[in-house]
Amino acid sequence: MRLLVIVVLLLSIAAFAFAQSTRRQGVRYLNPPTLSMPAGYTHVVEVNSGRTVYIAGQTALDKSGNVVGKGNFAVQTTQVFENLKLALSAAGATFDNVVKINTYVTDMSQVQTLRDIRAKYYGKNAPASTLVQIGNSRAKS
Repeated sequence: MRLLVIVVLLLSIAAFAFAQSTRRQGVRYLNPPTLSMPAGYTHVVEVNSGRTVYIAGQTALDKSGNVVGKGNFAVQTTQVFENLKLALSAAGATFDNVVKINTYVTDMSQVQTLRDIRAKYYGKNAPASTLVQIGNSRAKS
């Protein structure tokens, strides 16, 4: 198995909304029976009240800006989620408040590892989610 020198895992929370109480008033999670059953995410999340906070994409960097877990997808993924937890906390939120997340990975073969780790962080209701593999090749001019 080829190890990547550095697996860049970018997670960007496009938006999340706060429900004004712990009961999540104003947020509805839907998995329509006309769509497949999702694995670790919700197809539709409707937010009718609250506030919106945007968090920039996070990578596997520690507080000092050093890469954590070079070549180790699981360690890097965990660092990204820990960074997201810190960013959410700074806004007075937790993963229970996240309603939408975008995830960008360089190695889609590690998707089950990603799913297993993110499941440890998500609350009762998994957010709507987009997962995209990004390339690391340079465009030729």
